[in-house]
Amino acid sequence: MRATRILHAIDAGLLRLPEAGPIAVFHPQAGDDLSPLGHDRVRVITGFRPDHDAFAAAGYAVATTAEGPYAAALVCLPRARAEARALVAAAAAHLPEGAPLIVDGQKTDGVDACFRELRSRVDLGEAVAKAHGKLAVFAAPDATVFADWAAGPVDLAEGFRTLPGVFSADGVDAGSAMLAAALPEKLPRKVMDLGAGWGFLSRAVLAHPEVEELHLVEAEAAALDCARLNITDPRAQFHWADALRFRLPGPVGAVVMNPPFHTGRAADPALGAAFIKAAAGMLSPSGTLWMVANRHLPYEPVLRAAFRDVDEIGGDGRFRLTRAARPHKIKA
Repeated sequence: MRATRILHAIDAGLLRLPEAGPIAVFHPQAGDDLSPLGHDRVRVITGFRPDHDAFAAAGYAVATTAEGPYAAALVCLPRARAEARALVAAAAAHLPEGAPLIVDGQKTDGVDACFRELRSRVDLGEAVAKAHGKLAVFAAPDATVFADWAAGPVDLAEGFRTLPGVFSADGVDAGSAMLAAALPEKLPRKVMDLGAGWGFLSRAVLAHPEVEELHLVEAEAAALDCARLNITDPRAQFHWADALRFRLPGPVGAVVMNPPFHTGRAADPALGAAFIKAAAGMLSPSGTLWMVANRHLPYEPVLRAAFRDVDEIGGDGRFRLTRAARPHKIKA
């Protein structure tokens, strides 16, 4: 879809790529076809580990942060408004004035609202509307034009620090707060926070003095950077990794998690189900999973297939708290 809009913009004369120099692509998703920009020229910028690894495996140069200057840039708009603004600001900051800055996104991700904001600051020109999305190109202005859009830390009342675009950036997620309050009085020596985000659940786990090791596993580099600021306890170990592929050398006694259930813009309960299976594979034979999830998600069969003991331990009309213990042995 993205490639279709890029090719149309080139054919229509709306996009003229510089003859030389690297082209930054901010936050594309695995599977995006970036070939119209030139494989050897593209520099993928993403902190999301599965996307990072997918583009690296495809032979692209990949970094978690911009390292310009670049000759041109493409911003792949996310759904979160603050994150979208921050990506545009980062692209403008790493381009010379007049260089092409391309902004592309799906209608379901708020591309029209973003374009309205851009038109109040730059000459956006004609937009390409194809494949349920839109693309527009403008000449990069002086970086100060978007300085107020740059990503800045968000300080929460609870003493945590977050960044635009990370999950629950504006406050503690209600489901995570519910799970933190439901954790047992004692936890095992070795615990994992799977999909740790910026560290809220991890801080609750570390309030238990019997915990000797806590492993925070998080795929989004920006969220893990926040967790490093929020969690200074020496028992914490931080892992930038795809939770579905990560493994420690040995098992853990407990996993806590509030698993995601979106892949990009689309709801995908299979992702949460995969987290459950991954957690079961990380636990000792007597280990326990403590999980919160939206009540409507169909996780009960997955939990019962992965664990011998499954109990609902609380929740409300929106969330279900689950304790699942004694994972089934995974056949080789």
